[in-house]
Amino acid sequence: MDVLNVDYMLGLVPVLLRYLPLTLQLATIGMVLALILACLFAVVRVLAIPVLNQLTIVFISFFRGTPLLVQLFLFYYGLPQLVSALTVIDGITATIMGLTMHFSAYMAESIRAAIVGVDRSQTEAALSIGMTNGQLMRRIVLPQATRVALPTLMNYFIDMIKATSLAFTLGVTELMGATQKEASGSFLYFEAFIVAAIMYWIVVELLSKLQHYLEIRLNKAYSR
Repeated sequence: MDVLNVDYMLGLVPVLLRYLPLTLQLATIGMVLALILACLFAVVRVLAIPVLNQLTIVFISFFRGTPLLVQLFLFYYGLPQLVSALTVIDGITATIMGLTMHFSAYMAESIRAAIVGVDRSQTEAALSIGMTNGQLMRRIVLPQATRVALPTLMNYFIDMIKATSLAFTLGVTELMGATQKEASGSFLYFEAFIVAAIMYWIVVELLSKLQHYLEIRLNKAYSR
């Protein structure tokens, strides 16, 4: 049985760390955009806005029902074939588009469920004093729904960080892409990928602790 090349693994850590910021950047931008879209979709679904509601249902069904990798290929290879102006889309842009669309479909349903779960008596009271539906959503419903949906949304962010590992299929040199290149050059595949796995693991554990901290803070703020 061959012994692991520990020296190679230790030397690989600082190399891969240089690509971790891009991984986090892809996930963060994707999360912000996905959250914005998800909130809009959730509101459309709750208010059952004609036409928009039907279009949203189809959007959610498509992006929940197809693999993320297929969606990335559609954005990177498919769209430029249909619209020549979109040939400027690079791997990073296509990755962000794919992450945004894919996870917004899942997050929309979580946010919708959280909105529906808000005590109906509060919404009726707000409407009775003259609040519009928009004011009701901004001031009453969404703040409470955020607290309920936060654990799920954080889990989606964690999943999104792991999903950025597919970006290397579009030529993006993020953490996984850099690992693939280093492994191909050294032929020490196990050592390279175990280092990458540990780095993903550490990031996820740190985010899990942050999630727990935010839940405690929100629960304290809400109980006051």
